[in-house]
Amino acid sequence: MRALLISITTLLCSVPSLYAAENWYKPPVSATWQWQLDGVVNEGYNVDLYDIDLFDSPVALIQRLHASGKKVICYFSAGSYEDWRPDAAEFAKQDLGKTLKGWNDERWLDIRSENVRSIMLKRLDLAVKKGCDGVEPDNVDSYRTNTGFSFRQYDQLAFNRFLAKQAHERGLAIGLKNDPDQVRALVSDFDFAVNEQCFAFSECRSFTAFIKQGKPVLNAEYRTSYVNNAEDRAAMCKESLAMQFSTLILPVKLDDSFRISCQP
Repeated sequence: MRALLISITTLLCSVPSLYAAENWYKPPVSATWQWQLDGVVNEGYNVDLYDIDLFDSPVALIQRLHASGKKVICYFSAGSYEDWRPDAAEFAKQDLGKTLKGWNDERWLDIRSENVRSIMLKRLDLAVKKGCDGVEPDNVDSYRTNTGFSFRQYDQLAFNRFLAKQAHERGLAIGLKNDPDQVRALVSDFDFAVNEQCFAFSECRSFTAFIKQGKPVLNAEYRTSYVNNAEDRAAMCKESLAMQFSTLILPVKLDDSFRISCQP
């Protein structure tokens, strides 16, 4: 009986810590944001959160953003090998697939590989060490393209859920990057969406599932007409605001050479 009471007491004492572990950052619908992955980060925007590169961003930058009241999301590629990253040598030859179209220094990764998953865990640990509030893993819809591997839809779902679970276990928020065809299956696993050009590609409807669950859609558009044509831009922004999306019009390089926000 004493052993039983001790076990029950131990279980009850563990409950608060379990709930505490779930207190990761959960950005609200219509959160304002800045996305910059190249160049010296412009810290001057009055927004709710910044999305910046995990490896290139020093701890001091993250601390300054926090001090100014901003949350920090840290970007890394989870589905592609980038030869300039400090952990590039940790990938095995068999982990690397075909080169990404338009990105000659990147190759698709075998997301079924235990080695690849182990490296991603280290990247999540780095995000915690640096003080990131959340992460944005990129290239998590590789099953849709010719990677050099025989991926299936369930392989992608398993990998993406693995990333979400591991991020949450570390107290990190996590965003689903693109992957419109799997939004309904994954929306409950992720805290927000990061999308590129859903208006240009007529894919925005897929991401409304996030809004319905009280989670923001952080959208970036690159189309030239949105930059140069005020009428086209106004029409797109009107639709974005009606959908409660957080839409920015940005340069493809994400270098802060210009920034137009649909939000007031």
